[in-house]
Amino acid sequence: MAVQERSFENRSAIDYSQIAQSSSFQHLMRAKKNFILPATLFFLVFYFALPILTSYSNVLNSSAIGPISWAWVFAFAQFIMTWALCMLYSKRAAKFDEIVEQMKQEAKEGGNV
Repeated sequence: MAVQERSFENRSAIDYSQIAQSSSFQHLMRAKKNFILPATLFFLVFYFALPILTSYSNVLNSSAIGPISWAWVFAFAQFIMTWALCMLYSKRAAKFDEIVEQMKQEAKEGGNV
């Protein structure tokens, strides 16, 4: 019970509105937006290109390697792209977490966040 009370007291001492208005928080949000929006747009375009191209055109019907068409190559590339995007996001999220930890440390020290 004492641990919960102490952690609640620590949380109430932090001024979240000051953190949200700080330049480091604004930088973090800008960095996240600059990564997440283009990555999401790329993923959506890449993902929906296969069903659209196979449904409304014959572009992917030609042979790529023997009996394997470009549609199969594109479909396999979607698996690779998903894993690559997941690894890229995990690495970038670790950097975001480092920035958050720095912000938390600055807030605890009472410095300029």
